[in-house]
Amino acid sequence: METVLSGVRPTGKLHLGNYLGAAINFVKMQENYKCFYFIADYHALTTHTKAAMLRDSSLNVLIEYLAIGVDPEKATIYIQSHVPEIAELYLFLNMFAYKGELEKCVTFKEKARKEGQTLNAGLLTYPVLMAADILIHKAHKVPVGDDQMQHLEMTRNFAQRFNHYYETEYFPIPQAFNNGEELLRVPSLDGMGKMSKSDDGKSAIFLVDDEVAILKKIKAAKTDGGPSMPNQIKPIEIENIFFLMKMVSDESTYQFFDEAYNNCSIRYGDMKVQLAKDMNLYVKPFRERILELQSDEAYVRKVARNGAEKARESAQKTIKDVRDLIGLNSLH
Repeated sequence: METVLSGVRPTGKLHLGNYLGAAINFVKMQENYKCFYFIADYHALTTHTKAAMLRDSSLNVLIEYLAIGVDPEKATIYIQSHVPEIAELYLFLNMFAYKGELEKCVTFKEKARKEGQTLNAGLLTYPVLMAADILIHKAHKVPVGDDQMQHLEMTRNFAQRFNHYYETEYFPIPQAFNNGEELLRVPSLDGMGKMSKSDDGKSAIFLVDDEVAILKKIKAAKTDGGPSMPNQIKPIEIENIFFLMKMVSDESTYQFFDEAYNNCSIRYGDMKVQLAKDMNLYVKPFRERILELQSDEAYVRKVARNGAEKARESAQKTIKDVRDLIGLNSLH
């Protein structure tokens, strides 16, 4: 069974874009692959996250992953810092990372322009830590978006250099993976780009949002004065509303409003009310499960401990093998 690995930074609540764009596949993949899913709290340190916020966010992400259907009996779900072997492999892999290639990383260059000389070394070596996350479990497949493809290619480079230098094929060369499905780009309610946590979350539907919050956000979604001629092409902000309706509503509901748009009889107010109703029904099971888990912190912490034990079992074997290959275990 091939190994799949994916991580998420603990930077706030999961929203519909996170779920439909990636997390929904995590639930499907655990049925057919050996899956490792982790909360990347080491990575969060690069932005100097406050201690209390980091603890709360890590716990919250774990809760939300369980709520969407990640099963700790089928997949290994853990907090990154609970597996110290990752930090050791990070050290070893830094010896195979070149300063020039790290500085050419697009995300690093963007942050360097903004932060200048105050940029921390953790941001420079971010791709090396990501490589350690992947290679510690010898993962074959990594679900990544376009913004992470360069980092994955660097992981492949580090693995190949290690294998070549020590004349081994120890590390598999990981491949990008989407479980054979097109990754969805869920649009923001403000008509600008994809759904995100920016703008205080006003343009995103979070899985924990209640009925009142959902209605308020959707009512505030950007629309226009309506079509001026039959079968008019929808502007992007209207296309976004229809996209969301297609994701959460019945096909008949979508067709009703699509026909109303095409014959110029659409009432956006009615469409928003219906969308809010359907959106609430869609996220309600997640919201209820999140609230249930939030009231059972003992169980959530047990999941975290068990996940760390399973992840460390895999990681410790890798570190032992790597130390043997490097020559660090010769006097033990």
